[in-house]
Amino acid sequence: MENGSLVFSFFLIFSGAALFATVALYTRQPLLVAYIVLGALLGPYGLQWVGDTRLLSDISHIGIIFLLFLLGLDMQPSHLVSMLSKSSVIGIASSIIFAATGYLIAITFDFTTLEAIIIGTAMMFSSTIIGIKLLPTTVLHHRHTGELVVSILLLQDVIAIVVLLFLYSHQQQDSSGAQLAIALAALPVLILVAWLAVKFVILPIMQQFDRIHEYLFLVAIGWCLGLAELSSYVGLSAEIGAFIAGITIATSPIAQYIAISLKPLRDFFLILFFFSVGASFNLALLDDVIIPALILSIVALLLKPWVFRYLLQWLKEPLHTSWEVGFRLGQASEFSILIAYIAASTQQIGTEASHVIQATTIITFLVSSYIVVFNFKSPIAVSDRLRRD
Repeated sequence: MENGSLVFSFFLIFSGAALFATVALYTRQPLLVAYIVLGALLGPYGLQWVGDTRLLSDISHIGIIFLLFLLGLDMQPSHLVSMLSKSSVIGIASSIIFAATGYLIAITFDFTTLEAIIIGTAMMFSSTIIGIKLLPTTVLHHRHTGELVVSILLLQDVIAIVVLLFLYSHQQQDSSGAQLAIALAALPVLILVAWLAVKFVILPIMQQFDRIHEYLFLVAIGWCLGLAELSSYVGLSAEIGAFIAGITIATSPIAQYIAISLKPLRDFFLILFFFSVGASFNLALLDDVIIPALILSIVALLLKPWVFRYLLQWLKEPLHTSWEVGFRLGQASEFSILIAYIAASTQQIGTEASHVIQATTIITFLVSSYIVVFNFKSPIAVSDRLRRD
């Protein structure tokens, strides 16, 4: 993509997003819906005004990295460990239930056994972006509901990384066991390196030059992207590295200033992400995949809140909290789309199975966003009573 066309694409995306967002606000619709619909309209399978969605998707991935970095900034390490230990049973049990359900539905639509397994696997996860984007940053991150949501999402992210490592290893014809072992062994090493770097390098230089806000901004971005790249290099995901980068400086008094400074940058890239989600879907295949995708979507939207509700109540959580967490996690995940891409590129699944996963993810993104913004506190809630940030 040439510079001129990239600038023109950005003009179309952000001018169009501003227009669609205005309409969404007047009609009291979630802004995420506007971005996805805009992507489908302008993308290569719509009006074809924005053609290179692969580049935009790569750029928008930075938004996910910043999202996880900001998430880490809002969490205390000791409390996180406690919450993860509590949510491990919920994360594992729910993943098994969702995977089995997705597998059975896929089999009934005559997908192959391997395709059904991968479709079921894609249904295991909830969206980190939807879940965290719709959390009021200054409210729920410091309350029990937000901590439950975050801890379950983080455990799912770890499971998703294991799945992706297997898919990547198949793609590269490597030994999946060896690659997985190396990646898992690298995780505690990465945490230790990050902690030492923050204690002896990052925080001392930030404290010395804390009056120069531009410098703090640059160091924060460099630290986030640097650890994300290192994490990716050792076989983990950039998102995990970004989260570790954030949580290692969460105890610093400067953490909240960094979080506030980076929010506009995060939102810029997340608009690109949701646009690329809508633009990447081939509308010509809609007739072939709509029925299984609708069935999977309906089951996910109904089953996920119910499963999380009962698992959390089993752990003695209040009924209202259990339902809220369930609805906030009641969708498929951006990891589902990534699984579909990788499995299709390695010919483990066909084009139809890949688009079933993508369609299910988009439908659950849209419907789940509606459910949350109309019923729970969020930064983009449709009523003043529920709007919090």
